Amino acid sequence: MTQHERTVNDLLTDLRGSLPAHTLVTDPSQRDTYACDGLAAYRVRPGLVVLVEDAEQVATTVRACARHGVPFVARGSGTGLSGGALPHADGVLVVTSRLRTLHDVRPQDQRAVADPGVINLQVSHAANPHGYYFAPDPSSQQICSIGGNVAENSGGAHCLKYGFTAGHVLSLDVVTPEGDHLTLGTEAPDAPGYDLLGAFVGSEGTLGIATRATLRLTRLPHDVRTCLAGFASTDEAGAATSAIIAAGIVPAAIEIMDALAIEAAEEAVSCGYPEGAGAVLVVELDGPEVEVAHELEQVRRLCDGQGCFEFRAATDAAERAEIWKGRKSAFAAVGRISPDYIVQDGVVPRTSLPEVLREMGRISRERGVRVANVFHAGDGNLHPLVLFDAAQSGATERAEEVSGMILDLCIEHGGSITGEHGVGADKARYMPRMFGDQDLETMQLVRCAFDPQHLANPGKIYPTPRMCGERPRVVHAADEPVVDGAEVF
Repeated sequence: MTQHERTVNDLLTDLRGSLPAHTLVTDPSQRDTYACDGLAAYRVRPGLVVLVEDAEQVATTVRACARHGVPFVARGSGTGLSGGALPHADGVLVVTSRLRTLHDVRPQDQRAVADPGVINLQVSHAANPHGYYFAPDPSSQQICSIGGNVAENSGGAHCLKYGFTAGHVLSLDVVTPEGDHLTLGTEAPDAPGYDLLGAFVGSEGTLGIATRATLRLTRLPHDVRTCLAGFASTDEAGAATSAIIAAGIVPAAIEIMDALAIEAAEEAVSCGYPEGAGAVLVVELDGPEVEVAHELEQVRRLCDGQGCFEFRAATDAAERAEIWKGRKSAFAAVGRISPDYIVQDGVVPRTSLPEVLREMGRISRERGVRVANVFHAGDGNLHPLVLFDAAQSGATERAEEVSGMILDLCIEHGGSITGEHGVGADKARYMPRMFGDQDLETMQLVRCAFDPQHLANPGKIYPTPRMCGERPRVVHAADEPVVDGAEVF
């Protein structure tokens, strides 16, 4: 038996002595269930899966990993799109989906206290009767977890006005990579000292595991109006977006879909978007009724001034839902027009959107790869969907090349390689293109302060010599074998 095999056997013996047997998943076929998150391009069978049931079991598991020098990865609902919850073949996957108690909803001080496995939308459902909701709204909000939102600093369609998860978390109970319980942040605003809470939110599981979150609730707006504008091109839709922002209007959401994304949405959900549109602009306004009515007319005029050929304003909740239906289903809908696709996530300054979209179109034509565009226009957060058929020779490689070129475009225009999906395993190799050596070294110092053994979610965010030379793979998840680790688990 090798030293590594002895180590993992000792860890398993340790955990069997301190955790209920039903929380430990050792069967290889059952571990395969957890081999990937929402990015099926990467699949790794975890060495061991622990289905923790409370914060103390999280700490017990992590302390055991620290004692034996075994890496661990936290997983919530598994909806992430960057491989952030990709398991370690020789490590432990700590699954928090059973920590799903919504402990408290306090409308009197706009607070909610939730376990990491609580579903995002569940918080709003509990708060709505009191006149409040939880503002971050990722597209996966019906299934994504609060713990995952914290790890990725999730946003959503309404982040232009209401911001990302970091602005809606007041404090966190966490388990550090050494297995200690720690509370970061406070319910009191502007607490003194370093913002360790801010460092933890968005750290993608590399600084520890959140076990409870105190969330800030937002009051439901008095009025909400949603409108849809059809344009001949994304240039016109982008110009309308700039005109709206320049007029001093801050929409709750402002989204653009191009012709290919519209085609997919119509094929999937028959959303009734304007025929022949090269792009549609979805704008949602909220606030006092008089203010919203005034802004809606401003938006109508500004869209007309940029070539809008069809404008619709929803008159009730059902019509609002109909407008949003196509946008909310866009990612999944692309599967109707392409057997395989890569969901990318990058950010550019809003004023650079027209030029970047034109460059993306040029790359698409030159490489013979179709790209559908769905994006948060207000903050320049792009979600290009690179379409291909993996069954065709060379198609996967061309799609990967185009995906990488899009990220390079974002960097060249002063943007970012991610807006809300995170870096994870998928984009770590791009970090040196965006940051210098000193920047990366400083980030690593922060990580080392929390995790001196580098056991928490290793191989994510920061490139290693091995990953720098690697190329991502996009595969049919059902057809590919998983990478396996130590069978002694």
